[in-house]
Amino acid sequence: MSAVWTYFKLKDEKTKTPECKLCDASVSRGGSSLGNFNTTNMIKHLQKHHAKEYAEFSLASKAKQKSVPYQQTLLENIQRREKFPPESNRAKLITEKIVEFVVLDDQPLSVVENDGFRRLIEHLEPRYMLPNRHFISEEAIPGKYKQVRNFISESLEIIPTLSMTTDIWSSDVCPLSLLSLTVHWIDSSFTMQKAVLQAKEFRGSHTGESIAAAMEEMLNAWKIPKNKVHVAMDRLGVASLGCFAHTLQLVVNEGLLAQRGVCDAVTVGRKIVGHFKHSPQAYSRLEDIQMELNMSPKRLLQDVRTRWNSTYYMIKTLTEQKRALCAYSAEYDLPATLSAQQWGLLEKVLTALGPFEELTKEVSASSSSASDVIPVVCVLKRVLSRENEANDGIKKMKGTLLEAVNRRFRDVESEPLYTVATLLDPRYKDRYFTSVETSKQAKDVLMAEVRKMEFLRTTLNSSEPAEGTSTVLEPAKKTPRVESSSQSRLESVFDEILKENTQDPVPQLATTSARIEVQTYLSEPTIQRSDNPLLYWQVNKLRFPTLVSTAAKFLCAPTTSIESERLFSTASIIINERRSRLTAEKVEMLIFLKKNLPLMLK
Repeated sequence: MSAVWTYFKLKDEKTKTPECKLCDASVSRGGSSLGNFNTTNMIKHLQKHHAKEYAEFSLASKAKQKSVPYQQTLLENIQRREKFPPESNRAKLITEKIVEFVVLDDQPLSVVENDGFRRLIEHLEPRYMLPNRHFISEEAIPGKYKQVRNFISESLEIIPTLSMTTDIWSSDVCPLSLLSLTVHWIDSSFTMQKAVLQAKEFRGSHTGESIAAAMEEMLNAWKIPKNKVHVAMDRLGVASLGCFAHTLQLVVNEGLLAQRGVCDAVTVGRKIVGHFKHSPQAYSRLEDIQMELNMSPKRLLQDVRTRWNSTYYMIKTLTEQKRALCAYSAEYDLPATLSAQQWGLLEKVLTALGPFEELTKEVSASSSSASDVIPVVCVLKRVLSRENEANDGIKKMKGTLLEAVNRRFRDVESEPLYTVATLLDPRYKDRYFTSVETSKQAKDVLMAEVRKMEFLRTTLNSSEPAEGTSTVLEPAKKTPRVESSSQSRLESVFDEILKENTQDPVPQLATTSARIEVQTYLSEPTIQRSDNPLLYWQVNKLRFPTLVSTAAKFLCAPTTSIESERLFSTASIIINERRSRLTAEKVEMLIFLKKNLPLMLK
């Protein structure tokens, strides 16, 4: 009913002239019968004689119109029922977004046939005809794969130097093994980039020769020449670096976890954690005890024997819950219990492995590069060889760990890939070498690399300064500071070593522009360790045109193969017990898109 009837009254429904409640005037309803009556004259009466009430009526009418749902016209209703042609731009765009949803969110291909998803799409866009699973699998995903592959291929064509990491993964739910190939590079804006080129099915024995042959085949498929690869694997015919994290694993296992007393204590701890992992009732009882002791309920972590830091975290949760576990063992049965001596031993293990845990997290970061290895090893040796009262109870542990570090990392300062990368990291430069001799050898190798790069630059651009000319470099530009999220416990050790090796620069007679660049760069102060070294080179690329190219080459080498290992976390999600029948080709496409599609979407 119209809001105008608030101001008018009728004797009965058939009355042709209602009366105004405000002035008792009779106003015609128009029309000659009940079916033709309207309110037009009444509204005009309000507008002409009662302005205030007309304003109230207008507001009430607008509010009522907003509360009434919009009713489509017949033409609009017909148009909404008509489906988009599959080749229309709108339909193609929606299909593309559905493919991105499936790939980026690890959705099963069958999601397009699920009732809930179909109802959602029907509600959002009734004119769109949702394709079936076969179309998504056989048409849409291969099409997107081809598009992204072309994008990655074009991006790599303009990159002068690449580094590579690889890893092998075997599924637990089907007889499938995958060999990955991940490339790392520094782009023109000095940002670290990475892309997964392949996650190829790998059949047969996992020997070095087989891996090298498969990698060579992948390089040929991507048309990447070997002279463009900075670091990969020895058998491929290019320079190689071991995974630093894996070497640390061997150091900790050999230096500490293999000791009889520690091994026995860890085994008992593993049994305790396993008891609670397999018994919800035991966990409930433990949580009750934790709350009685005013402790926050916390789960115990189970370790993975091939990851020493997972053992560290397991020991840490055990020692944190020591009071609760002792109270639990007094009331309930456990498969094994830790003695007072073993508890003390585990606490010492935590103290001894603390620096390893912190440095492992640093070198496992995606921003870490080969330049971090020599400084990290230097700091580890300093910490393990230092004696103080707080470490009296773990001297033997530290001694065995130091011996393992010295044995496993004895050649790092003679490896050019590490030494040149360290020199070209503005956070470290030549301040973390353990002797003058190794520092000099590293600088000689750097100088040789810079001469090569200078020759390439002068060959490509005749306007570059020729050999024998001198160049005057401007003072260093300040690099924007990047604040660290948390203060490292070992930061003081890094600073201590840095101060010990900071000396006043000795003036030298430079005869070439390349030598001038190197001498000027090394003579300037290092930047903060929390700063971004790549940002430094972006800011100073005009000052050091030859050095910056060398830095882009050596700093793109990753410290570990962890990025390749992380790739297979995606694989284990894609291939599971409910999706064990996917072909190797389809799995590779899904992994490739999951990892590389974000690069194109940026």
